[in-house]
Amino acid sequence: MLSSQEFLTSDEACAALGVKLSTLYAYVSRGKLRSYRLGSRRQRFYSARELRAMAGTIPELKDSSARVPLAADWISYV
Repeated sequence: MLSSQEFLTSDEACAALGVKLSTLYAYVSRGKLRSYRLGSRRQRFYSARELRAMAGTIPELKDSSARVPLAADWISYV
């Protein structure tokens, strides 16, 4: 916690979003999420507030009991 804001490590951020590290890096590179460097460390950190906001935009993460639907249920056949 820094200046009353909570930061998570990469591993913690991945666990919070339920994604792989490569996906987390893709979010950062595409500007969907910001990473921070605290001090002179090489390690990157992620704002817990931003992660919660991002999780709210991912339908599967809004409800932790939600399950991924079967492809046949949402892929339309022509």
